[in-house]
Amino acid sequence: MKRKILEFVQRTGYKPLKAKSLAKRLGVTKKNQAQFQAALQSLMESGELREGPDGRLRPRMAAGLLVGIVKRTSRGTGVFIPHDADEAPTKREILIAAADMRDAHTGDEVLVRLLKRRGAGGRRCGRIEQILERATNQFVGTYFEAGGSGYVQVVGKTFTEPILVGDPGAKGAKPGDKVVVEMLRYPSQTHSGEAVITKVLGPQNAPGVDELSITHEFGLRDEFPEEVLEDARRQAQQFDETHLDGRVDLTKEIIVTIDPADARDFDDAISLTRSRDGHWHLGVHIADVSHFVESGSALDREARLRGNSVYLPGRVLPMLPELISNGLASLQQGRVRYTKSVLIEFTPEGIPVHTEFARSAIRVTRRFAYEQVMAIIEQPERFRTRVSAKVRKLLAMMYELAMILRRRRLEAGALELDVPEIELEYDDDGRVVGAHAVEHDESHQIIEEFMLAANMAVAQELDDRGIPFMRRAHGAPNPTKLKAFAQFVSALGYKLERYQSRFELQKLLNQVKGKPAESAVNYALLRSMKQAEYTGEPLGHYALAVENYCHFTSPIRRYPDLTVHRLIDGILEGRKRVPGPNELELTRLGKHCSLTERKADAAERELIKVKLLRYFADRIGEVMEAVITGVERYGLFCRGVDLPVEGFIHISWLSDHDNFYYDASSMSLVGRQSGRQYRLGDVIEVMVAHVDLDRRELDFALPTRKAKRRLARSAVEEPATESPPKKQPSERKTKRPTAKRSRRSSSSSRQAKKRKGRR
Repeated sequence: MKRKILEFVQRTGYKPLKAKSLAKRLGVTKKNQAQFQAALQSLMESGELREGPDGRLRPRMAAGLLVGIVKRTSRGTGVFIPHDADEAPTKREILIAAADMRDAHTGDEVLVRLLKRRGAGGRRCGRIEQILERATNQFVGTYFEAGGSGYVQVVGKTFTEPILVGDPGAKGAKPGDKVVVEMLRYPSQTHSGEAVITKVLGPQNAPGVDELSITHEFGLRDEFPEEVLEDARRQAQQFDETHLDGRVDLTKEIIVTIDPADARDFDDAISLTRSRDGHWHLGVHIADVSHFVESGSALDREARLRGNSVYLPGRVLPMLPELISNGLASLQQGRVRYTKSVLIEFTPEGIPVHTEFARSAIRVTRRFAYEQVMAIIEQPERFRTRVSAKVRKLLAMMYELAMILRRRRLEAGALELDVPEIELEYDDDGRVVGAHAVEHDESHQIIEEFMLAANMAVAQELDDRGIPFMRRAHGAPNPTKLKAFAQFVSALGYKLERYQSRFELQKLLNQVKGKPAESAVNYALLRSMKQAEYTGEPLGHYALAVENYCHFTSPIRRYPDLTVHRLIDGILEGRKRVPGPNELELTRLGKHCSLTERKADAAERELIKVKLLRYFADRIGEVMEAVITGVERYGLFCRGVDLPVEGFIHISWLSDHDNFYYDASSMSLVGRQSGRQYRLGDVIEVMVAHVDLDRRELDFALPTRKAKRRLARSAVEEPATESPPKKQPSERKTKRPTAKRSRRSSSSSRQAKKRKGRR
């Protein structure tokens, strides 16, 4: 079997396939499936076979050839990062000259040959030999006409020149419309790009067009196929809430949900009692989504493809049709709903001593919004006429146990980063009109602690039984990054000698709480850590300080949770061998779900960024407070205090009468004449100087007389920011007085619903 696989993937013209497709091409039968999987595992462990981030299989590369992802810069050059560079990607970066880029673009998976020459800073150089897979063929941009032809200026900085789309008016597009294009020929140094319009989204300023643009830009699925909707309807017809055979009837128990005020789907509920010996008996009841979404069904295939729900400002793209996510599986107040319950017994000190699982049925006694809970807990008598005594007692016990569990977690070395959240406010057309801070009080911590407890209990049970399962892993940070973080906080005046100790890191976070450096330190530590991921490998969870962890508590909106529910089904059915994916399949599925999760987060951030840029496009010259989040030799990155938008101040805008230089020891820009310092974490006044909606860039300036005069002149000379591009493809781009740089996307608030088990 190993020989057959290798012969197939090494032959000329082989196009990378996923394991399932490869098995089909090789004629692998059900009888030989186990042998095929074992052969794949062996070949991957020996390095003779590689699996890309897309799950496609490729043979081992020849010496001097590497596979990875390339990022194209605005100058046409590239930065290539091999797939095996997870530990220290900055050290593994390979420079690609513009002449060696072919027509590769950001996100493409490419095959690179190492060259003997070295680039800036002694970094290695390479040449792209082959483009293995495009990141996407679909792009969104603004349509305009010039010289009797139609062009599209693609949003962002992916393409510096407009893309030809043929005769004017294709697909009914009008100048200024946002359109979706399919790339026919990618631009390179030797030829221009060419595409075809596949969809017209509408005028760029029209309500809802920004949402449609982001949805298409990130390739998000916004409609369900008819067979999926039909499957959901069939489940609705079959559901009978009076049919509780095989389920523990908990419909008479006092059970509550706590969610955001505007939540539409409710996938977790809580019960809690205390026995005479002082032991706590916690019930975490999770929507039994696996009852409705059968493995291999149309619903399951679509949910697996999506990986998770996507939360965009003003719109949710659910993983499951609303008939399931907001109906059958949603734990609505007063309705009988099917659940899977994790029943955990704790000692009075919060030590878990026993765990059980059950298929159950519940009827939620009372639904609460986060904002209501703490007032009831702190002043129960005020609510005696509105909230029953039993429910008030339940909330008080929930608070007491949650704080015990929280204290034990932190004492065990768990990290608690405090990254402030700002929630944007929108008008009826989806335009930003303001913002407010999201309060993350003890009511959120109550639910978070119970979700963490349930997730850890499930993971521990599956690990004890030796059942492979989808883990939520968070690898330990690279020591080099932590050392750099220690040097950074030292420049701010804080000591961190044992930077690899979670206890020392948490001590530092406590030290900076409420101080000017708090935001900068928390963001810097967050950037020093690895991203959490889904995997079948037992990598542990660094931030939570536990060996076994998984996601179980949100199967309505996360596919990995659904896979874990099915394993619990197998345990409850008493099977000796619980059916489920093996470790290789889990690794593949984990990569897919990690990718869809990151894509969803990136889409949310980008849409918030677009809305904020539109907001500031009408406010050139407005002054606001901002925190310095990055210091470079050429200027400062700043983030708004009241509105979470990130912009850049070029060094030339810092002063009317001073020159600034970069001081590496303090990581600051220092004025040669005045001695004025700008450091990370400083709060400063900034002025909105320039907004580029097509490139999605925002420039700030300090509100000096010189800056105000320059803005006044540019307001007279420059056309309106939101006007469609007028330039011909051959025209040179007019440069603004800012340095070339890489930008971080604007920060965004997370919907409170996503906090549950978010780690």
